[in-house]
Amino acid sequence: MIPRYLTDTDLSAIPRYTTDVIIIGAGIAGLFTALQASASQRVLLITKKSLLDSNTRYAQGGIAAVISDEDSPEYHLQDTLVAGAGLCSREAVDVLVHEGPQGVQDLIRMGTQFDLENGEIALTKEGAHSQRRILHANGDATGAEIVRALSENTKNNASIEIWDDHMVIDLITVDGECHGALVQKPDGQRLYVQGNATVLCTGGAGQLFRYTTNPDVATGDGVAIAFRAGADIRDMEFIQFHPTVLVYPGAPRFLISEAVRGEGAYLRNIKGERFMEKYHPQLELAPRDIVARAIVSEIEETGSSFIYLDITHESEQMIRHRFPTIYETCLSFGLDLTSDWIPVAPAAHYMMGGVKTDLHGETNIKRLFACGEVSSTGVHGANRLASNSLSEAIVFGRRIIERIRTLAPLLHQVPQTGDETAVRTELPKQAIVEKKLKLQKIMVRYAGVRRDASGLQRGLEELKRHLPSFDSCLTRREDYEFANLLTCALLTAEAALRREESRGGHYREDYPQRNDEHWLKHTVFNRECGLTEEWILNDGIKL
Repeated sequence: MIPRYLTDTDLSAIPRYTTDVIIIGAGIAGLFTALQASASQRVLLITKKSLLDSNTRYAQGGIAAVISDEDSPEYHLQDTLVAGAGLCSREAVDVLVHEGPQGVQDLIRMGTQFDLENGEIALTKEGAHSQRRILHANGDATGAEIVRALSENTKNNASIEIWDDHMVIDLITVDGECHGALVQKPDGQRLYVQGNATVLCTGGAGQLFRYTTNPDVATGDGVAIAFRAGADIRDMEFIQFHPTVLVYPGAPRFLISEAVRGEGAYLRNIKGERFMEKYHPQLELAPRDIVARAIVSEIEETGSSFIYLDITHESEQMIRHRFPTIYETCLSFGLDLTSDWIPVAPAAHYMMGGVKTDLHGETNIKRLFACGEVSSTGVHGANRLASNSLSEAIVFGRRIIERIRTLAPLLHQVPQTGDETAVRTELPKQAIVEKKLKLQKIMVRYAGVRRDASGLQRGLEELKRHLPSFDSCLTRREDYEFANLLTCALLTAEAALRREESRGGHYREDYPQRNDEHWLKHTVFNRECGLTEEWILNDGIKL
């Protein structure tokens, strides 16, 4: 069983630090939310590495918002609902599409420099969008530009204290209310951080899989610590695999933005044949889950380990101007985007599920909020529409702070955590790096792009062999990260086994069809209640 706490710590015996708002994690969610909160409150921003280490930094395509007169919130809403395959909250999506444009203006006000075309904000189109509504920066380095602007604002803000290289071990709760977190400093010392509100902005869990576009910090920490604290965790079976990630000897798994296909690139199998017409009328701009599975099918049929992305028919000037980062990265490995077909394959990219929140980002635990990829707001449903993630972070980051400002002051207590008399075992001899690699291989093999009951059951059996890790004496960041990855892996595999249909980012070969009659509902985990199901409601009526 997954324990309530990873360590047995006497909070009364360790240093205590008090602030107004605790924000765990950086990226666009953490940075933007911290800046919003700092207008009226003291903020502590905790990162386990640095402000620059997050999924946001690697986001290439851009941020989706209705800017053009030819576009409308209704078009954006409809595109998002279609991509979400029936599991979006229409109310949450409505919030996103109507408040997203103001969020973009906030980013511009904070110094984000989006690309311009003829003096106007340049817009591009990505998969499953009906309109050009993707703002981008430096061609294909949108995330890096947003992080640059927000981090500069954050570092220059006297109301925000930043703790780099600190690991949040667990959340501290009293009677269903979050009082703060147990934190480990770089030197191994632990301290109890108390706050009037705590916001999880920890990003995703791409490190569950051997091949991912995510950085090494994406170990599902927020979902795992929230689950242990008693938060509801929703829709963990829905993992988005980005269809086009560089596959080349000596090169890392580098994301080739969907915007490349948005600007006209073709997908070809190793025979040189375009193939998407066999799978979807939108061809290369079909939803990501469809494109990813199509690529896997072509790889299997042709006996290869990749397919090609071809944009050589477009002008060299456009390619180099629009995709400078991708162009330079490919060139460093001897691949010229203007003249070569680029070998690509799918890799884990985004977690649609996460910590369940309401429309102000609050969880079922009072004073605990979640923002960004770690959250499940209802915006993404079963399959995130491209470039909606950055929009979601700023829209709900602002809403979270609006809610926090209404909270009464917290009556601080020093609760008990764990059982200090418990005897924890020594860590198994196997190195953490080996255990992590084995977990990743299990997830790729049994809970990847395509799944079935026998594979998921076998995967769960193999994952459960690692359960003794929870009873071990954990002291290092990598120990906590593995415990968090194991938690997320178990939740993902169990939810995928329960959902006997195919929908969005979840594809079951033994149940290949979408089944609205029995599965138009969410899967919800709670540590005390186990796995339950939550029907999609329309005006209080089960659809």
